[in-house]
Amino acid sequence: MRTSRSRSGPPAPSMADVAGLAGVSHQTVSRVLNNPDVVRPETRRRVEEAIRALGYRRNTAARALRTRQTGLIGVVNSGEARFGPAHMTMAIEEAARQSGYATTMTVVRDAKDSTVETVLEFFLEHRVDGIIVIAPVTAVAAAANQLVGQLPVVLVAAGLRPTSGLRVVGIDQELGAALATRHLLELGHRQVLHVSGPDDWFDARSRIAGWRCALESAGVEVPAPVTGGWDAADGHRVACRLIDQRRVPTAVFAANDLMALGMIRAFHEAGLRVPDDVSVVGFDDAEGTGYFSPPLTTVRQPFSDVGRAAIHAFLQAVGGEPSDAETIAPELVVRESSGPPPRV
Repeated sequence: MRTSRSRSGPPAPSMADVAGLAGVSHQTVSRVLNNPDVVRPETRRRVEEAIRALGYRRNTAARALRTRQTGLIGVVNSGEARFGPAHMTMAIEEAARQSGYATTMTVVRDAKDSTVETVLEFFLEHRVDGIIVIAPVTAVAAAANQLVGQLPVVLVAAGLRPTSGLRVVGIDQELGAALATRHLLELGHRQVLHVSGPDDWFDARSRIAGWRCALESAGVEVPAPVTGGWDAADGHRVACRLIDQRRVPTAVFAANDLMALGMIRAFHEAGLRVPDDVSVVGFDDAEGTGYFSPPLTTVRQPFSDVGRAAIHAFLQAVGGEPSDAETIAPELVVRESSGPPPRV
């Protein structure tokens, strides 16, 4: 009888092989793959180098049989392609991959029962281990609440508190707005106008709150915020109206960088200099803001840190561990669009 030789080649490297090369235990390799933040950086580096050297790939099918987990995370977002939600989605996907998980994604734009049921059915069919919901707007957060109790759920949103079944992580938008406003106050401005984002966005609401709190703490008059949007055209429109009404303040804090760009353009068209006549500060530190004319002072959002925090909260949820809300601090980036107020 004719026999055939296996063409499968040498056996694939195992977790034990990785442990041997790195000089650590099997359990340490597992922690690096599943919860890297609990492993010392030097040990984690050795394990990661061994994984790369051996070309190790975890056997997700075997893990599913052993642990009843698939290594798959369901991600819900609002379908927004704007800077914040888009970068948050990428950060979560990258953090998941670094922790040995894959992601599958769906879009939710409302909190209707039919929408939530469709999403839940989709995730249950894919046997996800849990769900991370990126919720920039109120409708998506409401949908996330309806998913609680079906699977472990982590909510990525600003200014929301966790519940018994809902873990929350996010960027401290209020702090970011306060940093921007305090910067302008410290430069000597006593007129700091805020041009806000849409009312149903959590980030927009929190940035209004942070701006207002900073002004109140400084004993400075708090004007009514001006509702803008998220686009450069919104900022341009608002600035043109201020110019026409002769109500241009000495400083403006725009809710995002695109609106700040539109305002700078309108001020330039009117012969106003930034920052000599009016200072402008944005929010996001979107790609290219350092090349505006002038380069834009803004608030940088640490999306990678939030992505890792979301995965950490997810692992705690899957493991049944307690968890508090985790809020990541943003960073003020000072460039040339902000300066002292003009001398009278």
